[in-house]
Amino acid sequence: MTAELDHIDRKIIVETQAGLPLVARPYEAIAERLGLTGGDVMARLRRMVEAGIVRRIGVVPNHYALGLSANGMSVWDVDDARARDLGRALGALDFVSHCYLRPRRPPVWPYNLFAMVHGASREEVEEKRAVIAGLLGTAVRAHDILYSTRILKKTGLRIAA
Repeated sequence: MTAELDHIDRKIIVETQAGLPLVARPYEAIAERLGLTGGDVMARLRRMVEAGIVRRIGVVPNHYALGLSANGMSVWDVDDARARDLGRALGALDFVSHCYLRPRRPPVWPYNLFAMVHGASREEVEEKRAVIAGLLGTAVRAHDILYSTRILKKTGLRIAA
């Protein structure tokens, strides 16, 4: 895929890989540094996303800086035939930051549906988990919650300038 990148694409990736500038018009700020227009930057990024060169452009909040110091991955054992629909319902909840399916690893790990929940306290996270349990109802065979104990570095591949 690197063959599809020209020197301008590469400069855009280098400028954006650590995050967009925290200004009202971030693409214009990048464009100004590179001698382009904001429209050029957006069009090139859109093309790179569509080509799979850039996976996605999204917000990665620092939950701790937002006061959400209790972070729990709720894990659920639900029927595989219903897991996708149930996952969509969980992912639509405003307090679930991400939700996904993973294979079970019996007999040690029976869980196949995961939903990350954040709160100011463990009690708040437990309340949110109870809402999820209510939504899942009788589809749940088992569940647990795994709390974060430390912050891990969240970065993807970086290319040099």
